[in-house]
Amino acid sequence: MIRGKERFFSQAYILIDFFIIQIMALFSWWIKFESELVSYELNLPLERYYLWSIIYGAIAAFIGYTGSLYSSKRNKSFSYELIRIIQVHFISLLLLLSLLFIFREVNLSRTYLIFYLINNIMFIGLYRYCIKVVLRIFREKGYNKKFILIIGAGKLGQKFHDNITLHPELGYEVVGYIDDFHSTPINNKLILGTTNSLEEVLNKVFIDEVIIALPLTAHEKYLSIINICEKVGVKTLIIPDFFNLLPAKPYFDNFAGIPIINVRDIPLDELSNRLFKRMFDIVFSLCAIFLVLPLMIAIAVGVKLTSPGPIIFKQERVGLNRRNFYMYKFRSMRVMPPGFIDTGWTTLNDPRKTRFGAFLRKTSLDELPQFFNVLFGHMSVVGPRPERPYFVEQFKEEIPKYMIKHHIRPGITGWAQSNGLRGDTSIEDRIKHDIFYIENWSFLFDIKIIFKTIVNGFINKNAY
Repeated sequence: MIRGKERFFSQAYILIDFFIIQIMALFSWWIKFESELVSYELNLPLERYYLWSIIYGAIAAFIGYTGSLYSSKRNKSFSYELIRIIQVHFISLLLLLSLLFIFREVNLSRTYLIFYLINNIMFIGLYRYCIKVVLRIFREKGYNKKFILIIGAGKLGQKFHDNITLHPELGYEVVGYIDDFHSTPINNKLILGTTNSLEEVLNKVFIDEVIIALPLTAHEKYLSIINICEKVGVKTLIIPDFFNLLPAKPYFDNFAGIPIINVRDIPLDELSNRLFKRMFDIVFSLCAIFLVLPLMIAIAVGVKLTSPGPIIFKQERVGLNRRNFYMYKFRSMRVMPPGFIDTGWTTLNDPRKTRFGAFLRKTSLDELPQFFNVLFGHMSVVGPRPERPYFVEQFKEEIPKYMIKHHIRPGITGWAQSNGLRGDTSIEDRIKHDIFYIENWSFLFDIKIIFKTIVNGFINKNAY
């Protein structure tokens, strides 16, 4: 049985990681100095490199242990574990570089260190992935299980039971329920007693974890339940009755010494993330403007020759923090008479479009001037698409959580658009994608969306 031996396996993970780090030192040394891939004159003997590898291994083991890299991650995805591995080894390398500077070890090859870092992350990640796959197969067959007791047989407890049943690879088994109002089996699981008999049940039945799934009306029972579980030595977890209001990854903060739940944790609320994204937007928009400037000049000439009126069309949109701004586009429609207020969607055979404008809209080339919006700070390269104030007022009453999209800068493209949700498509689906992006933003996510937008092409069958 593997269950109950987490401490042994944590220690085993540390030893295996340390062993792999030493193997990677030899492998990286061979790539750098022995193979024909890289030519370099050896300044230090192998023994010196290996000494620093042992020091690096000790640093990585300590950082990994203090950073919970070796704790049980049964209910975590591999991507979470891989991110922790990358963090541990980058921090360890920075500490190693600091030691090299202090001890004036200047002849250690920088190329070797790059190979060393990459190989450590790659091979440790690979063996961790293999172990995770094996354990999941093992658990699916009924081994290495953890036993759960659910307190509360109402809708919340039943929903948790149904969800855990859908994931046998996690290795959890619901033993039964504790409930004050039900006595007959629920989901083929017995009602083992009431909350008053909880201690007796925990002493009779082996339980690894207790899940409290009580409604808010039973809030006064939480303290006694937690005290009993801690007395017996059973881990306790709480599912809040308002979990459907929370984001996918709730964030706990501290406000005036009191723990609070941040209902909408937004990575871009962090100043460092905002600055990094803004710097990327400026660099990307400048490069894009420089690269497509000849094309924009050609489009400007085409707009001017095919229809009287201005080249650039400015339209009011709602942006960051519900502030209005003017979004720039190449004009694709005929100039409307003064006082005309446009509150309608563009249709397939819209008579307002010019022939050249229809081509621009179909190929999304009319959007190119929005790189200037990005440069001026109105927009970002990636983010939720902005909408006109008239429709914002309409949608915020009709579509739940619609206004969340205004917590960050709007974008030229977004997670919804890169998945084909452009033009005449579901607003509800777009908002779901926008909220997912807002809650899960990362620089790599932005790169993925840009790459996906380019690969999928700019021609849109839904763009009228």
